[in-house]
Amino acid sequence: MNPLLRTALAARASVVGPYRRARLRSLARVGQAPVSVLFYHRVADRHSNPWTIGRDEFRRHIDYCVRYFDCVDLAEVQRRVAANESNSAAVSITFDDGYAENFDFAIPWLLEQRIPCTYFVSTSHLLNQDPFPHDVRAGIHLPVNTPAQIREAAEQGIEIGCHARTHVDFSQPLSADRIRNEIIGGKEELEQMIGGPVRYFAFPFGMQQHLTCEAISAVHQAGFDAFCSAFGGYNLPGRDAFHIRRFHGDSEYSRFVNWLSYDSRKLSREPRIDSAPTLQLSESWG
Repeated sequence: MNPLLRTALAARASVVGPYRRARLRSLARVGQAPVSVLFYHRVADRHSNPWTIGRDEFRRHIDYCVRYFDCVDLAEVQRRVAANESNSAAVSITFDDGYAENFDFAIPWLLEQRIPCTYFVSTSHLLNQDPFPHDVRAGIHLPVNTPAQIREAAEQGIEIGCHARTHVDFSQPLSADRIRNEIIGGKEELEQMIGGPVRYFAFPFGMQQHLTCEAISAVHQAGFDAFCSAFGGYNLPGRDAFHIRRFHGDSEYSRFVNWLSYDSRKLSREPRIDSAPTLQLSESWG
């Protein structure tokens, strides 16, 4: 980002920030405080790319969340939305993919700070130790987590979620059997890996075109408690609790603060997603 624009955005945030925090307190008094869900991919200080945030900047993000918000897990996000009552502004932290370097700093630090976290992984990449295709295309084969790391994280209290088996793009033409293999098979594979239930699914890429009716039906059939998108959105009391809306924990601090301070203008740009299981997948499975 242009340094002048970055400075201007930071200055604007410092002016509107107190006003927006006051508005959040006002919404909380009537039980309508939004619940924000952040997603990150990789916390590391080397091989910077659009899906990586440095350690110091990540710590800055989390310190801000702790200062101004309740840090909650996804079950509490769902509870507030379903109950149509949220008496304090809250935020939940999630990760996608399953990068090994997250276990060098980010995950141990969150555990030390007792901050709830949901960690979504693509099981095939972990089991086969295959780098992600977007990293291969970028020419850097970044290491992925091992099954043993994921098992240990689950034992320590990290919520482990499914990110499909192969980080598949559900907007592409896929057979019913492939969809079920990615979602239902991924859940079964991950539950065997950690020796416990897997309650949440996060769509790879997570934009509107990836949240297909067929894939959402498979999420229901798999028995997940909810699915997560990634196109940017707020979890407001009274909305659909089966669809958890998330936004990227942007390394541009001013954008991060803008999202968390609840910019209601973003609601008008949010796509409509029907989370009902309207279609049945007819091909065999098992």
